[in-house]
Amino acid sequence: MTAHNPAKVIAITGASSGIGEAAARRLAADGHRLLLGARRTERLSRLARELTAAGGTVAAERLDVTDAADVRDFVACAREHYGRVDVMVNNAGVMPLSPLAALRTDEWDRMIDVNVRGVLHGIAAALPVMRGQGGGHIVNIASVGAYEVSPTAAVYCATKFAVRAISEGLRQESAGDIRVTLVSPGVTESELAEGITDPAAREAMKAYRAAALPASAIADAIAYAVAQPPQVDVNEIVVRPTASAQ
Repeated sequence: MTAHNPAKVIAITGASSGIGEAAARRLAADGHRLLLGARRTERLSRLARELTAAGGTVAAERLDVTDAADVRDFVACAREHYGRVDVMVNNAGVMPLSPLAALRTDEWDRMIDVNVRGVLHGIAAALPVMRGQGGGHIVNIASVGAYEVSPTAAVYCATKFAVRAISEGLRQESAGDIRVTLVSPGVTESELAEGITDPAAREAMKAYRAAALPASAIADAIAYAVAQPPQVDVNEIVVRPTASAQ
């Protein structure tokens, strides 16, 4: 860390696997102080112990982003540990794809709860803290699905379009004190596809994911946005595999 790029306090949701875990590894290696949140506490604690043993400053707390009070407690925990919260990475997400005609309304509800309400809960918890301390940075993880729609992904894409709209609205409302970054990954190695229960959508996703980015590529994009000087706000980053047309 340098005087121009000091260590920051960064809270990451959905940090037990995939992009969240990769971001934790990269940001800890960069010298930032982290609070990691996820529902799977065993994996989360193991990651925190590993990063701490490697010299990082990392704490972990169980977190369900669909519970607004839980997210407020998570941000309060970061303040208790480190005194402030500089960056909130709203990463938790689910992707149970299916055709609309399959009427998997419980899965629609789950995507809305995690992918949209989870992000809103993160913003609601972090924004007052950041305003109170004179600045901060909200990083929302969306998807290329925030820019395009494909069969079986209508509701998933709708949630990511929403994250994109929320991020842009927050940016416009927060000019001058809060930075806002939307990171939209293309096909990325993760466990998201394991949540697909519809057989046809699951098979289609196997072919779609033939060319996939490592999660570390998205972690690098997050780290890039976080590392910019205060007067630079990186608003949107779309990261796709070179081999991907979509």
